[in-house]
Amino acid sequence: MKRILTALLGLFLIGDAMADEASLRKQIEATYPKVQVTSIVKTPYGGLYEVFLGGEIIYTDEKFTFFIADGHLLDTKTKSDITAARLAELTKVDFSSLPLEKAIKVVKGNGSRKIAVFSDPDCPFCKRLEQNELSKIDNVTIYTFLYPIDQLHPDASNKSKVIWCAEDRSKAWTDWVVNGQLAKNANTCPTPIDDIAALAKKLGVASTPTLIFADGHRMLGAYPAEEIEKAMAGNNSDSQKK
Repeated sequence: MKRILTALLGLFLIGDAMADEASLRKQIEATYPKVQVTSIVKTPYGGLYEVFLGGEIIYTDEKFTFFIADGHLLDTKTKSDITAARLAELTKVDFSSLPLEKAIKVVKGNGSRKIAVFSDPDCPFCKRLEQNELSKIDNVTIYTFLYPIDQLHPDASNKSKVIWCAEDRSKAWTDWVVNGQLAKNANTCPTPIDDIAALAKKLGVASTPTLIFADGHRMLGAYPAEEIEKAMAGNNSDSQKK
């Protein structure tokens, strides 16, 4: 008798789990109609379900109120990245604390808005940012912190020093990053490059270009001018991107 009860209980639990998985599958496919769910398995961890879809694994609860993918928690109702939003808040920078005197200052229009950019003179994405995106934005003051990443660009430090030591740093920076013309002066003056490297480490800036806005939020990469405009206007939902 005991064996029969155990077997029946096992069948009940299996059936219940299958019902939960079927219901969960319907909710996922209703929320994301273009996504095909390959498999669903309940894990022994906190009631989470493992869902295999699109060649990737996500974790969710039985009602699909959220899911975890790539280490990020996403809300399925708002379709917002909760982790990215929290990272944006936790990594905010006090703009007023930045050593702007150690940056190259370029004023466009009335210069009323402010952006700081950590940039490597040999970084192709930094050049794309300057040539294709920042060139479209007016009424902004751009503070460029020269942040050569020598492991990727062996001559970046030398170029940074040449640009910093130029009589007109703003012109030297623009001439190089936009037109590919490096100043012909020597690179023997004192530079803040080591200080900027230390600042980048302190702030957790690991790649270029990294933009920091006046409200402290950051944007990683050469995003389109319209996205930069939104971020400057205070719409920072997409400003923490990789």
